[in-house]
Amino acid sequence: MRPFIAFFLRGNRYTDPIDGKSYRRFLPYGYARVRENVLAPGTLSLERHRLFWLYLKNETTFFSAPLRVLHFAPEQAFLSKFRKQKNLSYTTTDLNSPIADVKADICELPFKDESFDFIICNHVLEHIPDHTKAMQELYRVLAPQGTAILQVPYDPNLSKTFEDNTITDQRERTRIFGQYDHLRVYGMDYFDKLSSVGFDVKAVDYTAGMDSKDIDLYRLCKGELLPVCKKQKAILK
Repeated sequence: MRPFIAFFLRGNRYTDPIDGKSYRRFLPYGYARVRENVLAPGTLSLERHRLFWLYLKNETTFFSAPLRVLHFAPEQAFLSKFRKQKNLSYTTTDLNSPIADVKADICELPFKDESFDFIICNHVLEHIPDHTKAMQELYRVLAPQGTAILQVPYDPNLSKTFEDNTITDQRERTRIFGQYDHLRVYGMDYFDKLSSVGFDVKAVDYTAGMDSKDIDLYRLCKGELLPVCKKQKAILK
């Protein structure tokens, strides 16, 4: 149905920068809280996907430099486009997804130290019980001077990450955590947590330098922070 919906909603009010197509409106999306006009009909991208794409396109060498890329739980909005990039040695991984190249547990990755120049891991860590171990593994397989972008859903008004495993009712977990299968609500200490495993972390507000008209055109979430992580040193043997 996706091509028919995209055709029906075609227009020039909003643009998805991932495929460059424009629509008169986007679709609603959400679990605990439905957000209107956020899901692009063509790529099915959300605000976070479009923000990530714009940052990659405009602020990195992702589309030009020869890079070894590891992509966790590859999003459909990106998968085919990244596979076509001739400059990338592109590997996807997931524990369960049938479309991933390598079936792997993020806490025990089957890759050698410093194997990748760029890591994409978006909206994965909130599902992982031992997220510290997962972060350590991400740091381990990232090459020195490499970049990892590790988006998670977070609450900017929450200073400390909240977890409560005693809440078992799926409706209640959806209400509190955003989805029933999310294990925590990240607070602003998420960036410190990434730093604690070795990353040099920048919380990048990419919308801060954008015109308000472009933020609306691309249907971005104003003020959303991108966790851009660098690895400055090699792992000591």
